[in-house]
Amino acid sequence: MIEIEGGLDGSSLKVGVVVASWNQPITDRLLDGALKRLHRLGTGEVVVARVPGALELTVAARVLIESGCDAIVAIGTVVKGETDHYEIVVHDSNAGIARLAGETGVPIGNAILAVHDIDDAVARSGPGDSNKGAEAAVAAVQTANVIRSVRAL
Repeated sequence: MIEIEGGLDGSSLKVGVVVASWNQPITDRLLDGALKRLHRLGTGEVVVARVPGALELTVAARVLIESGCDAIVAIGTVVKGETDHYEIVVHDSNAGIARLAGETGVPIGNAILAVHDIDDAVARSGPGDSNKGAEAAVAAVQTANVIRSVRAL
């Protein structure tokens, strides 16, 4: 039996971070958490691409993958409003990045917050270990390392 566990050494990885500008005070906090964590993991190269909103994350992530990124971190914040737009954006943005990861074999750490109010977003984007951008960065690096190890078998 072979068991492979993803390490946290990002030194040989190129990681793309795609971040939505909509709800920028929150997405900037998530981006800060992701960048700080990627730095702590020694990530070799980080490319940040800003797009208008969560629905544009998938296409930008695809281009980052095509440019040679080993992993992606997708950052966005969707706050529930009075219309069904919330459900559409949350569903389509999450389905898009999941589909892209499956199609390309490149891991995408998901930091697209789907929250009921801005207080929920603030709680999930603060400094420290509870920052969902930082968590998504760890997931992306670990999974990229697992994929490399499996391909090396």
